[in-house]
Amino acid sequence: MPSTNLDLIAQVYQAFETRDFGVIARLFDPDIEINQAAELPWGGCYRGHTGAVRFFTRLLSHIDSTVLSEQLFAAGPDVVQIGRTTGTTMPGGAPFDIPEVHIWHLRNGLVVGYDAYLDTPAMLTALEARR
Repeated sequence: MPSTNLDLIAQVYQAFETRDFGVIARLFDPDIEINQAAELPWGGCYRGHTGAVRFFTRLLSHIDSTVLSEQLFAAGPDVVQIGRTTGTTMPGGAPFDIPEVHIWHLRNGLVVGYDAYLDTPAMLTALEARR
């Protein structure tokens, strides 16, 4: 088990990089809440492990992405990640490199909330270019 909240979030990013959703599920509280801008095809509010599966399934059906973390820091019980998301849209393969911020909410050694913010107009432009 991770020793700090920063370690836990580092494990989440490593698991996402390798698409190891079994690890992610173990690090997510059963009542996790995930939020991203509703304008995105995968955006909205997702709750619980079932919601997390829906979020990641929708996300990865539209983009193949990697998170490049530039800063990761603790903010009380939360962890903030500032960086970029890079990759290609699917189908079509339009490239993107977009700034993003992730805010992770933790309690009792598990992720209870994940709020993802990115340059939504830039991502929508990349998604439109894939057509």
